[in-house]
Amino acid sequence: MTLIESTPVTAETEDICVTAPSTHPRPAGDDRYTISEVSAFTGLTAHTLRWYERIGLMPHVDRSHTGQRRFSNRDLDWLALVGKLRLTGMPVADMVRYAELVREGEHTFEQRQELLQQTRRDVRSRIAELQDTLAVLDYKIDFYAGAHRASERAS
Repeated sequence: MTLIESTPVTAETEDICVTAPSTHPRPAGDDRYTISEVSAFTGLTAHTLRWYERIGLMPHVDRSHTGQRRFSNRDLDWLALVGKLRLTGMPVADMVRYAELVREGEHTFEQRQELLQQTRRDVRSRIAELQDTLAVLDYKIDFYAGAHRASERAS
């Protein structure tokens, strides 16, 4: 079982991670990747991928007959989502909780939605803080540009 929701997709329930255009190196059906290939494709280290698996963020990665991890395109989709969640600043514990909720099934949709809505509120708050910071930087840059022009005219 992979962590990408396998709910039938409708216009109302479309999940961008499920329906996103494929950017995978291999087509579905021929999509078995070693940990080093996934590391090269995602930029994550093999250590990080193993850690994700160990903490439950990337559970049930298939194994070859020799025990080597074999990742699928669905696993790459999940890692792309995890990467986006990391960019939001979502704590690892919340990402693991989200993964657990996905594994528990459709009856957790409301809990998943609330977790993502809280993350969106946090992101919007950080964006507002950054916009305020950007306004201060713009003001200072304009101030120094004006001061520089004034000093050139005075020379």
